Amino acid sequence: MLNQRLLRNLDFILIGVTVLLVLISLVIIGSATHINGPSEDRYWYVERQGLFALASIIIIFFILNFDYRSLEKFAGFLYIFNLIMLLAVMFVGQSALGAQRWIQIGPISLQPSEFSKLIMIIALAQVLDKRTGRLNSFKEIIPVFIFVGIPFFLVLKQPDLGTSLVFLAILFGMIFVAGISTRHLLSIIGAGLAFLPVFWHFLKDYQKKRLTVFIDPNVDPLGSGYHIIQSKIAIGSGMLFGKGLFNGTQSQLNFLPENHTDFIFAVIGEELGFVGATLILLFYFILLYRGIKIAGAARDNFGMLVATGITSMLAFHLLVNVGMTAGIMPVTGIPLPLMSYGVSSLTTNLVSIGILLNIHMRRQKILF
Repeated sequence: MLNQRLLRNLDFILIGVTVLLVLISLVIIGSATHINGPSEDRYWYVERQGLFALASIIIIFFILNFDYRSLEKFAGFLYIFNLIMLLAVMFVGQSALGAQRWIQIGPISLQPSEFSKLIMIIALAQVLDKRTGRLNSFKEIIPVFIFVGIPFFLVLKQPDLGTSLVFLAILFGMIFVAGISTRHLLSIIGAGLAFLPVFWHFLKDYQKKRLTVFIDPNVDPLGSGYHIIQSKIAIGSGMLFGKGLFNGTQSQLNFLPENHTDFIFAVIGEELGFVGATLILLFYFILLYRGIKIAGAARDNFGMLVATGITSMLAFHLLVNVGMTAGIMPVTGIPLPLMSYGVSSLTTNLVSIGILLNIHMRRQKILF
């Protein structure tokens, strides 16, 4: 059992905002899917999401009983396990929506690339912990990029451009706090930009369309631009206070695709309006702020790096998903953390927040 002093160190603000976001997500998922469930059960998606939320909370209680620093000992094993999972998807994975990303285990479809993000954070933190303050030469930096590059390309191969980009967001956030020099960081960014024309040729045709059509969705209004057009209509029609739960025309009448997953923020904009959407973004701001504070107060480099990686992951998801639904970012299929339906994504995000709580709890040395 947890020591009482450790329990008093829990970040109750982070717990509160996380619980609020999960509860709101269940309501919004219920509104988006209550007439479109896969069975006679109108709230099948809500029940399933709620069940995995409860299971994740149990996992969090388990996590809190162990010092987060023990994760560093298993980082190498987790990295190998991560590669095995991603390779398994290539051979035994299930295909859907033009991508092979899921592994079917009984009635549950798991997406290993979701779990791989958290595993990558832990493994990369262990690698960078040994290099903190020494990322002042490409001799030290290149092995780090190779380390991340292997799972990056395995995820990109599925293909899953959105998740592979999350790996880069995690990488750059963590090497920044690990002390990489500004000169080297700018050189890497410049090299990446120069490589974009080559990278373009490795993308699938539908990915190329997604990256270009956001500039003018009307070029292909019934194809690649359809998602963005319907999302912008939904958000705009919500105006100040929204149309009310279960009353959104775009989402309820199925004009808005993937309304309970990738485009759930459009449902929020339509049914809760500008005020509701702003309030939810405020909750996300508090969550990210707490993540930054936890990283800054961590008692060691490993804790700081893990907290930074988790916060970078959540921030990138939020930025891209909200930007995507508003039509200012390309459609990449990145879910909104704690809000979009998806048991793999929800479990990964809640376990990540559990690790943040663990780092915050043990930020001080407990004296007896």
